[in-house]
Amino acid sequence: MKDTVTILDNATGKSVELPIRRGTLGPPAIDIGALQRELGYVTYDPGFLATASCHSAITYIDGEQGVLLYRGYPIEQLAEKSNFLEVAHLLIYGELPSQAQLGEFTNIIRRHTMFNESLKSFYHGFHHDAHPMAIMVGVVGSLSAFYHDSTDIHNPHHRDIAAHRLIAKMPTIAAASYKHSIGEPFMYPRNNLNYCGNLLHMMFSVPAEDYQVDPLAEKALDLIFILHADHEQNASTSTVRLAGSSSADPFACISAGIASLWGPAHGGANEEVLHMLAEIGDSKNIPKYIARAKDKNDSFRLMGFGHRVYKNHDPRARLIRAMCHEVLNKLGNQNNPLFELALKLEEVALQDEYFIERKLYPNVDFYSGIIYKALGIPTNMFTVMFAIARTVGWVAQWMEMIADPNQRIGRPRQVYDGATRRDYAGIKDR
Repeated sequence: MKDTVTILDNATGKSVELPIRRGTLGPPAIDIGALQRELGYVTYDPGFLATASCHSAITYIDGEQGVLLYRGYPIEQLAEKSNFLEVAHLLIYGELPSQAQLGEFTNIIRRHTMFNESLKSFYHGFHHDAHPMAIMVGVVGSLSAFYHDSTDIHNPHHRDIAAHRLIAKMPTIAAASYKHSIGEPFMYPRNNLNYCGNLLHMMFSVPAEDYQVDPLAEKALDLIFILHADHEQNASTSTVRLAGSSSADPFACISAGIASLWGPAHGGANEEVLHMLAEIGDSKNIPKYIARAKDKNDSFRLMGFGHRVYKNHDPRARLIRAMCHEVLNKLGNQNNPLFELALKLEEVALQDEYFIERKLYPNVDFYSGIIYKALGIPTNMFTVMFAIARTVGWVAQWMEMIADPNQRIGRPRQVYDGATRRDYAGIKDR
């Protein structure tokens, strides 16, 4: 029996057989390529929620079971045993590196952490209170003007260099965005520090005194970055792929991804958690806000609870929850009302039947926002931190797409419901 489905057009009596594509995991996909060609139909799928836009071997999610795999490895194992740069190597190249390979990859990233000095002048063109994500979009998009030797997308060596540069320079660009917003001098990266330690150094050190990276802060960031490194074909990843399908250079593609991530419905969720906690204000107000969240006629929603993809526990939330509590305990933030409120809200929601029945558990955004706040990272930098981590996934997805022989320029169709053909009338006759 052929692995196909048959579509019959009752109006014309014509039919077409559409092949079924099966991956190693997940639901099968119907290849609809012949549908328009043979029957003249297109499919209608707002948000592409039921449309597979590509083949990919990078990340797999089972939302019903709460499973997240990077290249087949469970996120739980990577979070416990790996580090961010090792995960970056895995996502980009498909396999966990040997000790020698990891050492070489780490050294390459360290050698690319500085950016061209001329880029500093770009920052001075932004207003002092410009949102750091606005700066990130502009500065990352400008990188192709400085690094012409890595923009030939058909050259595998160029693709590697571009990938390394983006991963290495993103923390430097992000930290400079933060420094610009608070009027402090930019701090150069230090190659004796690890990836996350270097980011903390560039954000929080000043030339006038020594700065010691807190090992717990570094560990917490490394975990968050692993958990945020990739997440299948989400809005920003799809944006990167769509931009890349036109053969745009990698820096432009990642800039487009940052712009998509900036949206509050995507990367801004952990920022919204802090705004929600500020609105609730005090733990005594939690019952009132819980009741509002249950009221379908009330627009209030508990931010950081539930997930569009995960219909069970978000596996990342289970991992980051323990780190969140460790950070709050060891950094002495237990007496901060905001953190006390967050922990109380978590406790109440986890015990409330309404949320249990609907599986509205705290997700990764709930805990990451609290950790960022505890580490002294300002709210407007939360999405920037997300962008640093997700750059690895964007780069991996872009490289996979460029190497795919079936890759074509993206061109979604539409169902047109505007005016039918009509003739132009002069202005006096309208």
